Formats: sequence, C-alpha cells, structure tokens
Amino acid sequence: MNYSAIVRKAWEGYDASKTIKTIDDISAQVSTNHVFRITFDDDDIIIAKLSNFGKYEYFKEDHRIIHSLSNNLLYPFENLLAKSLLKNNRVYIYKHKQAGEDAWVVFYNPTRILERLPRRLSDDHIKRFGQQIGKFHKACAKLRHVLPKSEKTLRTDINALLQQIDQDETAFGSRMQADYLKYHCDQFLKNRSKYNMNTFEIIPVFIDWNIGNFSVTNKQELYSRWDYDWFRMSYRMMDFYFFARVVSDVGDRTVFSYNINVLNEPRFILFLQEYHKVNPIKADELRFLKEVYRFFILNYVIKDGKHFFAEQYANKLQAEAFDIYLPSVDRDFNADLLIDALKI
Repeated sequence: MNYSAIVRKAWEGYDASKTIKTIDDISAQVSTNHVFRITFDDDDIIIAKLSNFGKYEYFKEDHRIIHSLSNNLLYPFENLLAKSLLKNNRVYIYKHKQAGEDAWVVFYNPTRILERLPRRLSDDHIKRFGQQIGKFHKACAKLRHVLPKSEKTLRTDINALLQQIDQDETAFGSRMQADYLKYHCDQFLKNRSKYNMNTFEIIPVFIDWNIGNFSVTNKQELYSRWDYDWFRMSYRMMDFYFFARVVSDVGDRTVFSYNINVLNEPRFILFLQEYHKVNPIKADELRFLKEVYRFFILNYVIKDGKHFFAEQYANKLQAEAFDIYLPSVDRDFNADLLIDALKI
C-alpha cells in the first residue's frame, strides 16, 4: 500500500489549493497505524493519521466523538486534546478503497508538547497524576449526555471475537487454545453482571495511556494528549490498567509486556488514593478491574493484535497472552487490597 499517495489523495479531497512539499513518516513503529507530518509549500505543518484495520464506521464514529469532546471540554482541559481538521463543519475523514485495499485518513493540527513525565515516576509525580486524571475523568463525565452516540460496547467486541473463533479456530492456534479463549470470553460476559455495572457511568476513555502520548506543565498538570487508537465510550475503569502501567515500578519500557501484577503495586494504590480524593471510586468498580484486564487481553491483544501491533510485537504478546496473561486473571489480582487501601 502506497501510504504517501493515499495521504496526498486525502489532502486533495480536503484542500487541493494548498500544495504538499514533504510527507514524513513519524510513526512510533509499534502499531500498524501510520502517522505522518505534512509540510506544505508555505511551511505550514499538519499531522495525518492513516489506519487500515477495524471498521471505517468505528474510526469515523470515534473521531467525531473525540472532536465533540475536545470542543466541549472546559478549563483547564479546553486545549488538551489534539484537534481534527474540519470540512463543512464535520471532521474530515478520507476513505481509500482500491483493488481490495481499504484505508482511512484523518488530519490533525500539530499538538503542542511541554514536558514529558520521566520513564519512572516519583511518588510526587504519581500523586499529581492521580489528581489530574481524577479531574479529567470528572470533566469527561459531565459531557456524557451531549456527546454523539457510540455503537461499540464491550459485549459487541467480545461477541465479535467469539464469532471469529467459531469461523476459524485455527486462526487462534490449536483447538485447545480456541476453547481456552471461549472460556475467558464466557467468563467476561458472565462476570459483568456481578458488579452492578448498570450503575457505572459511560464516559469517553482513551485506554492507551503511556509516557509517550501526553505532556504536562511544569506543575505536572495535564497539558496535551494525542494518539487515539483505542478510544471508546465505556466505563472509566477501562483506563485504569494503563494508569497502573504508567505509575508502575518498572516504568516506561521500550520492550513491553502486559502483566496483571501492576494492578496490585503500592504505586498504583498511591495513584488510586489521590484519584479517589478528587473523584470517588466504588468498590465494585475496583472489583471490575479484573474484567477490564481480561477484556483488554481478549480484545486488543488476541482479537485485534495482529491487525494493530507490528508483527514482532503481536507474536510476542499473543504467545504471552496464553502462557502468562490469561492464566493470571483469576489467580493474581486482589481487589480487596485496593478496596481496603481506599477504605471503601
């Protein structure tokens, strides 16, 4: 697939009067999505994101919700999210379809970046991060009634995985591995009813939080956030596994894994305590974290892993999912440790 040619075609559909000088690939090389910096003849710069996995309708839906969210967030988050370019007052998304190739492109204004958090956070960093995320989630929750509706749910994604397994068990390894995945899908669907989830608010969540996709001020306040690969309207707890990874003792790593043990680290408990002071958490939400982790492994590592992650990461993570991640779900997470620490 000629990505530069698709990006040029996408821009022509947006504003053919403005001439592109260069297109530079600035992708992180971790996922199959591609990010480009476009420089024009007049030296203006914009960012293009090209994706070719998943459903175009979901891509369009996500970016329209994110635009609405970014437009409606109030101080101090009114400029936090990277802004998509609009045409005719709607987010402009180019859909490429040619010779069996599908891809879609969205354009962003470049994001201003101030300070990055260190690879391993201090206790003070963790406390400030917990407070800031508590405030951000509260601001997002206030907008839940005015944002566009979303078709994606946790149930639809798990059912899609079950359907894929039924269609071709060999795509997920052996028959035994396929049965193992079905078991965990069934456990997720069954356990959802245990935690009074009908009382949980549905808010915009970005899920993939890491040191490389947000910046802060010199007072450790959230300043800018970009990279919306796993955005969805869901429960706020969907964000918390990645918060645990951000504050974890090992810190940000180039070679990464998705172990469950970060959810019981003292550093994550410190984060939760500060978040809870700003935006109180229910005990059932903390119990639900086990299912959040199970869903993440089933949906983003197993179902979409080969489409989203670069091949070397996909193969490694999917092997670890069977050997390490899924076996640890019901064995290694202790919600009571978190509940006791928050005294709820």
